[in-house]
Amino acid sequence: MLSYRHGYHAGNHGDVLKHWVLVLCLEYLKQKDKPFFYIDTHAGSGMYSLTSPFARKTGESDGGIAKLWQASSWPAEMSAYRDVVASFNKKGKLVRYPGSPAIAAALAREDDRLRLIEMHGSDLSALQKLFDRDRRVNVVDGDGFVDVKGMLPPATRRGVVLIDPSYEIKSDYGKVIKSVNDGLKRFATGQYLIWYPLINSVSAQRFSEQLQKLPCGSWLDVQLAVSRPPQGHGMYGSGMFVVNPPWMLRQQLEAALPDVTRLLAQDDAADWSIQHRSE
Repeated sequence: MLSYRHGYHAGNHGDVLKHWVLVLCLEYLKQKDKPFFYIDTHAGSGMYSLTSPFARKTGESDGGIAKLWQASSWPAEMSAYRDVVASFNKKGKLVRYPGSPAIAAALAREDDRLRLIEMHGSDLSALQKLFDRDRRVNVVDGDGFVDVKGMLPPATRRGVVLIDPSYEIKSDYGKVIKSVNDGLKRFATGQYLIWYPLINSVSAQRFSEQLQKLPCGSWLDVQLAVSRPPQGHGMYGSGMFVVNPPWMLRQQLEAALPDVTRLLAQDDAADWSIQHRSE
């Protein structure tokens, strides 16, 4: 079992990979004037203090965004991601980390629309407060695995669905597969971004192979391991599986991942990989 209440883990190496890929995908959609639709199935509270007791209890941001923040330079392919994080830390000191809802809202234009689904009471309240006056955003109290189906297809026929559960129970893996299968039946051309942990469990180790069997024409599966696998069930890396990826995404990731891996490495086993299939 992986305990992944996000307040404890905001800004860790998994967030870096997840949010970097999210930014690249949203920036791609913004190349056209037509609006896009963004759905976050497990939105969390949207914004996290890196100095709070929750964050400092684990200190995981020290091995993620903080390492990048201290670097003398970032890969050019990460500039948009860096700019978004910097926009929430005005004085240059890293004290806050935006979750995926805040990142998507920061990149969204006036006509773009966001649907943020969250079921945990405290996170839901924080999310509602954060976007109370943003007419582009609709915060939904519900189960992201279930509710996403009714939101597809978007009227614009252009959109991103981010699926980022905690994976605290093994059934989450199967629920992700079912949600994406259901989504593809309704919105086959949408981009589906699935984050998953790299941990020592059978369910996790088989998950990438299961995702690669989804009924879609093209996909990209990127993994970033920052250390060798531990003896227990600790997370040593993460992956992002992208259905219908932007055509330049693989090249962007391949160009930057050697430097990103070096910056985030915790030991000499740190490594990255990309698998993909094109139509």
